[in-house]
Amino acid sequence: MSLASGLFCGTVGHRRFKPRRHTLKYRAFWLLLDLDEIDLMDKRLKLFSRNRFNLLSFHDGDHGASDAVTLRQLVIGQLTTAGITRTIGAIRLLSLPRMLGYAFNPISLFFCHAQDGTLVAIVYEVNNTFGQRHSYIAAIDQAVKPGALFRHACRKRFYVSPFLGMDLDYDFAVRPPGDTAFLAVNGSDASGMVIATSMSAKRQEITDRSLFAAVVSHPLLTLKVIAAIHWEALKLWRKGVPLTRRPAPPRVAVTLISNRQCEEEHVGA
Repeated sequence: MSLASGLFCGTVGHRRFKPRRHTLKYRAFWLLLDLDEIDLMDKRLKLFSRNRFNLLSFHDGDHGASDAVTLRQLVIGQLTTAGITRTIGAIRLLSLPRMLGYAFNPISLFFCHAQDGTLVAIVYEVNNTFGQRHSYIAAIDQAVKPGALFRHACRKRFYVSPFLGMDLDYDFAVRPPGDTAFLAVNGSDASGMVIATSMSAKRQEITDRSLFAAVVSHPLLTLKVIAAIHWEALKLWRKGVPLTRRPAPPRVAVTLISNRQCEEEHVGA
């Protein structure tokens, strides 16, 4: 039986334009996990487990689930909070896995489908290094062709970095995973672009062999992510980029993105 889940290997890039220029790029890999297939993958694969230690693993609690609320219930609850009430079928999560028990996901994406397979909503789950989480949710209210690029825009509502203020507007561009996956998130203030971030990756089948190859080619990836965040922060501080004060998190941990559009042509990726 073929799986909707998959392994995606590619690159992440960040470009800061002001008040100081700064660039970084690194290789990474992600797992696309259909929530209804995770237990099957746990049984089928030796190098992947759910909610227990392995070379690679997935823990529902990393995304807010608990004994009282399953991850599926949590995501559907967020959609309901955002006013999206269509019946949800498949939910697929694009995220970094735990590697040797550890992971930090700056951003994870839930692709929520109707029972007929059409895309209903995209949930951008953002985490900061202070243990806080917020979700930006975009409803998809039109039928689209495979490979379409979705663009969304909204005001920044959640603090992610001491080197980025809250007076930013976000522009999201995302191509839901198929043979490839693409995401770009740009932040701008009143005077123009402040930061541009992107990830792009190609799909592979999830097997023990492909997972082992990904780990070998990206050793200690999840530790490197958090280490890179602090190392790049140190370099920004040395460049004289001012620090910002962390505000209280939003009272409601869900923001509905109201400005959205779809482009049928492949743009920018």
